Amino acid sequence: MKILLLDHNHPLITEQLLAKGFILEEDFTSSYDEVLQKIDRYDGIIIRSRIPLDKNFLENAKNLKFIARVGAGMENIDLNAAKDLSIELINSPEGNRDSVAEHVVAMLLILMNRLFIASIEVKNGIWKREENRGDELLGKTFGIIGYGNMGKATAKRLSGFGVKVIFHDILPDLGDEFATQVSLETLQKEADILSLHIPLDNSTKYLVDENFISKMNKNFYFVNTARGKNVNTSALVKAIKNGKILGAALDVLEYEKSSFENLDSSLDNEDLQFLLTSEKVIVTPHIAGWTHQSKEKLAQFIVDKIVAKFY
Repeated sequence: MKILLLDHNHPLITEQLLAKGFILEEDFTSSYDEVLQKIDRYDGIIIRSRIPLDKNFLENAKNLKFIARVGAGMENIDLNAAKDLSIELINSPEGNRDSVAEHVVAMLLILMNRLFIASIEVKNGIWKREENRGDELLGKTFGIIGYGNMGKATAKRLSGFGVKVIFHDILPDLGDEFATQVSLETLQKEADILSLHIPLDNSTKYLVDENFISKMNKNFYFVNTARGKNVNTSALVKAIKNGKILGAALDVLEYEKSSFENLDSSLDNEDLQFLLTSEKVIVTPHIAGWTHQSKEKLAQFIVDKIVAKFY
């Protein structure tokens, strides 16, 4: 099989697939149109997020048997077109579930204990104790929406913090020793903290909006390591300003480019500026799943799945 690699990934992908006899070609610079001209030569594609694989692209990929996405999210692929064309879809959410879970806990502890703010103040000669009094996780109810690989790993990490973990998912009977499955209404009634672990599709775009936030019974902390467009930013900012959201830890933003490589400067606005300057908000550049270990694990899961299916 001939496979096109469109993004930089861990070299083990190339090394292991070549050893199995696959033919590989790397192209990390060509544009969408340039790749489109040659895509019919390949049996498989390995991607991250650089080029969108829309219906037009897939219809031109006459010999394509599979698309392997090194990561979890598949929103950059026209899933319906892929299904209609019998193209196998492969991803590797198992590879960065642990790094995402650790990032969630890390951001939340920093936010709730004002660690980043306090550290900067001390380094600048400012010594404030009462103003930097923290808020404990112990005794709180942690609500998760989406109990797949990321949600489960997050619940597991929280098991030693003395929190009650509940979750809502569209699939039934997912509860385990680390979390209890509840209705969305129950989650909104009980949660002190809300963390998103869902894909981006038509049903989850702007899931957290003004209406959703108004149904949260308590003032709460909010964590998003899923996708920026799962959240309506204007509603988020409004809720932070009025105190409904006590603080937000955001690894993803609505204003990211589709490739996740940077913010889309053309969408610069007051809401974004508020998030970037507020002491109640921590923002990281879409790195929750981005550890040295996850880079290798993401790649290994992809190789193993390709080999199992097509070797």
